[in-house]
Amino acid sequence: MSDNNNLRDVFDAIADPTRRKLIRLLSEADELPLHQLTSQFSIGRTAISKHLTILKEAGLVVDRKVGRETRFRLNASPLKEIQDWVVFYSKFWRANMFRLSQLLEEEEK
Repeated sequence: MSDNNNLRDVFDAIADPTRRKLIRLLSEADELPLHQLTSQFSIGRTAISKHLTILKEAGLVVDRKVGRETRFRLNASPLKEIQDWVVFYSKFWRANMFRLSQLLEEEEK
């Protein structure tokens, strides 16, 4: 779980392809109502609402009521945890590949 005491782990939240698509859709707009998000999927409104709840619990989505409509927007800041993790392992693999390359060059001599 991340250090910001969210209810759900960010890695868990982005593990599902439907949630990743929701994140992408929300990243392309300031704010989207539930019916507009639902129209982008072949699954029902209830299923989309459940996915949005998981994203909200991870702090990735914020919602607000406008009359009878619920609108959603992306809060991308928790994705920094993912970015930091990927950067760490990118450095790890880059260093290990460099060492492997050196070892192979030495063996060729």
